[in-house]
Parts: sequence; C-alpha cells; structure tokens
Amino acid sequence: MRENDGHSPHVITPSRGRPAASSRFEWRVVDIPRDVTRAETRSLLTEQAEYGRWELSRSQILYGGARRVWLRRRVMRVQRTDAA
Repeated sequence: MRENDGHSPHVITPSRGRPAASSRFEWRVVDIPRDVTRAETRSLLTEQAEYGRWELSRSQILYGGARRVWLRRRVMRVQRTDAA
C-alpha cells in the first residue's frame, strides 16, 4: 500500500445537482487521482458496492490519467402505514 501523505486519495461527491423527486436512483460521483493504482481503485469500488449497495454505472478516464466513476443505487421509498 502507498503512504498516505495527509490527504484523501480520492474524492467522493454525494450528488451533483438536485435529484428529481421521481428519480429511482441515488447517484454518487467518485473522482480518483492518477496516482491511485488500479488495485486500490478496484478495492475502493468493491467496498462501496459491498457495504453501500452501490453499483457502477459509468467510468471515465480523464486527461492526465485521473478517473471519474458514477455509482448508483436504488432509492427505497417507504409509505407510512399508521395514521398521523
């Protein structure tokens, strides 16, 4: 593993913009710098999928070698069953 020099090796953005009320998915954008290895990236995404129930929707390699990935998961809308 690589030494952590005081900053996070990746940036997770909870959402970009305001999701529509009727949207069936919640989105997360993860920006991964070029110095993070493929193995570390795979480990990060596997962890997100396993524990956060996220699935990979799209990935992009940017100029300079940085990566940006879009993760999504279904939103569960629960209706109240008791009278309020």
